[in-house]
Amino acid sequence: MEKMLATTHITQAMETAGLNQATLAEHLGVSREAVSKWFKQESFPKPDKLLRLATLLGLPFNELVEKNEPHAPVVAFRKVKATKTTDAHYAHAQTMGRMLKHLVSYLPFDKLAMPPVLKNPALEYEYLQEVAQKVRGEIGLEKNQKIDFQHLIGHFKKLQAVLIPVLWGSKNRHENATHIFLPDSMTTWIYLNLDVNVLDFKFWMAHELGHCLAPELRGNEGEDFADAFAGTLLFPHDLAKIAYETVSRLESSRQQIDEINKIAYEHVIAPYSIYCQINAYAEQFGLEALNLVPGIHKSSTTINNSLPSVSRVVFESDAEPEPALYIERIKEVFDTPFFNILGQYLKDSGKGPGLVQTLMDVSILDARSIFSELA
Repeated sequence: MEKMLATTHITQAMETAGLNQATLAEHLGVSREAVSKWFKQESFPKPDKLLRLATLLGLPFNELVEKNEPHAPVVAFRKVKATKTTDAHYAHAQTMGRMLKHLVSYLPFDKLAMPPVLKNPALEYEYLQEVAQKVRGEIGLEKNQKIDFQHLIGHFKKLQAVLIPVLWGSKNRHENATHIFLPDSMTTWIYLNLDVNVLDFKFWMAHELGHCLAPELRGNEGEDFADAFAGTLLFPHDLAKIAYETVSRLESSRQQIDEINKIAYEHVIAPYSIYCQINAYAEQFGLEALNLVPGIHKSSTTINNSLPSVSRVVFESDAEPEPALYIERIKEVFDTPFFNILGQYLKDSGKGPGLVQTLMDVSILDARSIFSELA
């Protein structure tokens, strides 16, 4: 097994010392790119640099280096706009993934059959339409029927993906969703932030479904496919064709945006997602694309701000729910086994609130409250 840096310990030590990757590179006399490659596990420090790193951070060797994981958790984020994914974010999510491995044996899924995945996922228009229609058929939708949240939740369950709806707040977070795939057990765990508006939440759910269908795609390639799949699933060819024919006949941009907004409310999809699907249809068939930027962005923001958060809908209140209500409603609305299996593991293992804090990425106070309900 190859050695690799224990990035979780190193990141924590860097934060304590007030260092970032740039300043760390300066202290060690290496380039910023070299340090970045260490954290991405693309290279390993030479012995002299490793010794200087240990001295600088005050870490013993066993906390500085760990053995390479043959089945390391694979992480993808649905980021908040204008935020940057850092190596610390990945290190933290991988720690969550390692903890999730303890829950695998408690899952109520068929352990003899793996969930279906796409053989050769691609971004071509016809391919995406074919995949979307297949999934819509499996969900039980008629040709142009609107997808609702229960359709998506049911398909996640079919794909043996575990939904973990969390209350991460509307600010000060890097991500709105975190997708963790465990290669050794072929299990998928999806954290969904409930403190967002319903239109964005629906798209993120469809986006995460795309990741479930194409687990081998990583990085930007995986994000691009998941985005393209989500748009196609929510607003496929026939709907885009009808919308294009209606919207393109209107004389002004304002009228076109108003019509897209009307469709958005009808199908519970963000206006910008509909705009993208209309133009994908136009490009495929050599038609004149709509040109509604930046107006369509402003319209989407206005609509999003006028809608309630998912947490407001689920808990019927703007106040943060008590742990018992939170667990009860999550089980009921999202049909997820997460809290049942977590509770059973806590009882069997004797683990405490710290495990809940790591697994759910919440404050220790919230972790203790949830722990008291489960254990």
